[in-house]
Amino acid sequence: MSSETSPPPDPEFLAAAAQRRSVTTGQAIPTAELLRQHEERQKFRRLINPGISRPNSQEAAMASLKILSKISENLIREPENPKFRQFKPTNDTIRRHLIETKGALEYAIEMGFRPEVKEFQPLYVWNEHKSEELRLGAQILQETIELAEQKSARSQKNVAEAKAAAEAATQKALLAFMDDRKTKMLRDQRDRHNREVRAHHSPSVDREGATSPSSPPSNAEMPGSGHVLSSPDPVVDEPPPYRD
Repeated sequence: MSSETSPPPDPEFLAAAAQRRSVTTGQAIPTAELLRQHEERQKFRRLINPGISRPNSQEAAMASLKILSKISENLIREPENPKFRQFKPTNDTIRRHLIETKGALEYAIEMGFRPEVKEFQPLYVWNEHKSEELRLGAQILQETIELAEQKSARSQKNVAEAKAAAEAATQKALLAFMDDRKTKMLRDQRDRHNREVRAHHSPSVDREGATSPSSPPSNAEMPGSGHVLSSPDPVVDEPPPYRD
């Protein structure tokens, strides 16, 4: 809601602006008058920033600017309406947003409102000779409020976009996590299936090994007579007798 103070405009620029306006309205505005109006606008801008913006919160400052804008716009629209030509400082809304908010009452005074007492009632009454100040002050108020609202809208949009991006990132991470779990589940199922297949084929291999030929048992009888080394009377086969 801040409004930076700009340097005085170039006289040639103001002269060109005056010429363009004279073509549009049919009235030529002298350069000196444009300079004076520029200084008046800058004065109102300084009353807003730093006058109102710096010592108050953003919410309090904006509320005060809107009250000032409403007062000035009502008076510009109906300058002869006595209800709009004055305000009571004891009114709750006026007291909260103009009297207690630093810098707000000074802005109203600059637009032409002066303190008076009528029938023992304190009032701020507008001086009808300050119509130009009222008009310029109302313009700067409207300009400042519109800029602040545009800035707030951009800020809200940025916050919403950041929130949406964070939610999208969270959703993406969740989907990635679910994909990892699904991949792991499929891998576990495949491994379990492979183990079951291997377990199913193992008994058939054992049966094939059981039917294969093997060496004879150690106690199988051998042909012929055997001799025991420890036998006391070994039987010796004699050779057949020799014959001529």
